Amino acid sequence: MSKQYCCMVMRLNIDCNACCRKVRRALLNMKEIETHLIEKEHYRVIVCGRFRPADVAIKLRKKMNRRVEILEIQELEPSNEEMDQRHMIAV
Repeated sequence: MSKQYCCMVMRLNIDCNACCRKVRRALLNMKEIETHLIEKEHYRVIVCGRFRPADVAIKLRKKMNRRVEILEIQELEPSNEEMDQRHMIAV
């Protein structure tokens, strides 16, 4: 089963700069995540890439040892360029 490209918003208790660095390091080590944004003042982390949202939340919870709450998941459809590229590979 192929993983669909999606963006996910999570709430995570990020109190200090050390916590922020720890979250950033954990996200950078996850190969399936392409981009991330950490909003420290709103306690939010936004990640985009090809992944299963529950898997990323579980990995982050285990590494941070903090509660992770998924606020929003937005699944995006591939663009026309990606569809053309897949078609060329299949042919």
